[in-house]
Amino acid sequence: MSWDRQYQDKRPAGLHNRGMATTGLGAALRHWRDRVPPRAAGLPAGGRRRAAGLRREELAQLAGISADYVIRLEQGRATSPSAQVVEALARALRLTRDERTHLFRLAGLAPPGPGTVPRHITPGVHRMLDRLEGTPVAVFNAAWNQMLANPLYTALMGEHRGDDLNGVRRTFLNPNARVRDTPESRGKLQAALVADLRHTAGTYPDDPGLRTLIAELRRRSPRFAELWESGAVGQHESARKTVDHPAVGALTLDCDVLSVAGSDLRIMVYTAEPGTEEADRLALLGVIGTQSLVEDRP
Repeated sequence: MSWDRQYQDKRPAGLHNRGMATTGLGAALRHWRDRVPPRAAGLPAGGRRRAAGLRREELAQLAGISADYVIRLEQGRATSPSAQVVEALARALRLTRDERTHLFRLAGLAPPGPGTVPRHITPGVHRMLDRLEGTPVAVFNAAWNQMLANPLYTALMGEHRGDDLNGVRRTFLNPNARVRDTPESRGKLQAALVADLRHTAGTYPDDPGLRTLIAELRRRSPRFAELWESGAVGQHESARKTVDHPAVGALTLDCDVLSVAGSDLRIMVYTAEPGTEEADRLALLGVIGTQSLVEDRP
């Protein structure tokens, strides 16, 4: 879930008073960091901690940037964060829509306009994920960029980085080897994703990242180009998926995609029928899989 490090020190075109606007940026980041509970970083509640909320290193981990860059932002030594970094910080800090807008302005940037794909995750969605610790859950935006995933989802599906955070790109160019599929199920999924992406492109015509994604897929995937040009239609439906996990074996789970009204977010949820072998394996994965993720983190 991390942003490419190349974005950290880019200076995209913004408002003319960027230097003045960033004087309050550090104080705002410290204030918002102090109110985020440690469990947001996958840490247990309680214990001895000097920080009231997130440590700088934990915020950096959640936002996908370096801890040194967070320190420089808070101390006012980095004054030109990119829009990608500001967006990642807003998501990691669980800001409301108004707070996110304020953060963009503190950074001297114009908030994203209505013609771009929404990338804001509401506090309510964050709270819902907190309550679904035993269920693999991931949040995607309207362009199928993975915005957030809880530890159990990452343990189940593997940790995606960089370009593979986009579900459409991954489906057509780098399919997840853990998920079994058939030609029929693969075809239905591809048609549904292309139809969904076409609708998103019509709804958010000013999004440069979306235009780049579609152009790349049309260039690199003959199957995507065929579906795009043919006007293929499809829709996401509940499905049974079998995931071959290297540690706990095969799990056949129900996969549902839920929509969040007003934000165009898609929430992907995997569940097992209670009392089944899959439920036992999923519970085991919740122990060994998430532990290994924590141990692997710097």
